[in-house]
Amino acid sequence: MEPDVNRPSDASGPSRRLFLGMAATVPVAMTGALGLGAGSASAATGPSYVMGYFTESTNLGAGTNYGLHLAVSTDGLQWLPLNQNNPVATPTQGALGLRDPFIMRKQDGTFVVLATDLQGTDWNRTSVNIHVWDSADLRTFTGYRLLKLHDMTNTHSWAPEAYWDASRGRYGILYSSVNSSGHNVIMVSYTTDFRTTANPQVFFDPGYDVIDGNLAVGVNGVNYLYYKENQTLVGARSTSLNPGSFTKFSTPVAHGGTEAPILVKSHTSSTWYLWGDTYTPNGVFYAWQTSNLASGTWTPVDQRLYTQPLNSKHGTIAAITGAEYDNLVARYGRPSWNRLKSYNYPARYVRHSDYVGRIDPYPIDPYADSQWKLVPGLADSAGVSFQSVSHPTRYLRHYSYNLRLDVNDGTTAFAQDATFHRTAGLADSSWASFRSHNFPTRYIRHSGYVLRIDPVSTATERADATFQVGY
Repeated sequence: MEPDVNRPSDASGPSRRLFLGMAATVPVAMTGALGLGAGSASAATGPSYVMGYFTESTNLGAGTNYGLHLAVSTDGLQWLPLNQNNPVATPTQGALGLRDPFIMRKQDGTFVVLATDLQGTDWNRTSVNIHVWDSADLRTFTGYRLLKLHDMTNTHSWAPEAYWDASRGRYGILYSSVNSSGHNVIMVSYTTDFRTTANPQVFFDPGYDVIDGNLAVGVNGVNYLYYKENQTLVGARSTSLNPGSFTKFSTPVAHGGTEAPILVKSHTSSTWYLWGDTYTPNGVFYAWQTSNLASGTWTPVDQRLYTQPLNSKHGTIAAITGAEYDNLVARYGRPSWNRLKSYNYPARYVRHSDYVGRIDPYPIDPYADSQWKLVPGLADSAGVSFQSVSHPTRYLRHYSYNLRLDVNDGTTAFAQDATFHRTAGLADSSWASFRSHNFPTRYIRHSGYVLRIDPVSTATERADATFQVGY
């Protein structure tokens, strides 16, 4: 979810952190390689990942949608948004919108999707229900319904997440509510079919507000619960899944106000990843890693290595097979646009602002100013031209060596100025660099965050001229 009693208001839009804070995430130990890949994903050849999320722009305008969105990944770090980053399912009851989706593969191999019954940022909305869908393959969603979790009054049911409790032969559903203590606690209700629930009770209460519980079950005989405390992500652990048995143990991590933890295990190494969603600014995902989950200490992951789906908020990550990855891409299609990330400023992306080409920090508003269609070069089809998604009659072109967004006037000079040749990245061959068509000794690079074409010779210039073509 998202309010935070400890979070100050900001101009980028309210978060439940302003009110409290909560997020639905996945506990599954992923069965896909969290490799350090870069660039766009191809067909999957092994275990892969799916992410569920909703979208918010910084001002809650264009780019904001409270439906279920999906993205896929072959390495768990670089994400391919599906359905052009549009929703694949939308609630039709309750608040008519969702936050904090959670995807789990059930014991029978099919999926269940849970989500907070909330559209927008009305953190005072009362709801005892969550949204639920069934799905055989995440390509179709059936049996949509509201599921009641408890009988408490004047409270909410935020960030639901499910897990299989083998000792009880039932699923537990975790969620955040304000109980008789007067503060948010992590509750649990039990179910066998996700149609009725029973025995709601406090699962974890350290004596103060906590939200966004995320479980990793059965890791070397220990269960780990990560959650949002104040503006940080904190872990607790227990050798059982009994309510009240978890004890806080980890060092808090954060990047500004942070919530919505997601624990993900690498398929190919002992590495665990912890994702968090910030609300200062709104909607930036950061990742940390550890080779020893029991240590409770985390190291930031280089932002070059991961890229969140555009405008994504409070995500969930679940393991899927390579065939399921391919089937999802076949069903929903790849994006028709790309984003370009800076190599040496990986928090920044190529965008236009007042028709000037530059790199700016994500999130970018309007977000479409950072989306590009890489089309065959206007002067040479073996090259590439950058067509603006938000201003489709305009292309990035150089003029007096500076890059700007101009209307294609049909001239030979314009076509040449707007054509570039993609090469292996000058600072990293797995990334990309772009050489000018008509000034072939010059490459697109940033200088003072503004884009231009320059000769490149130094290590700094090579880094300035290197970009990741992703989504």
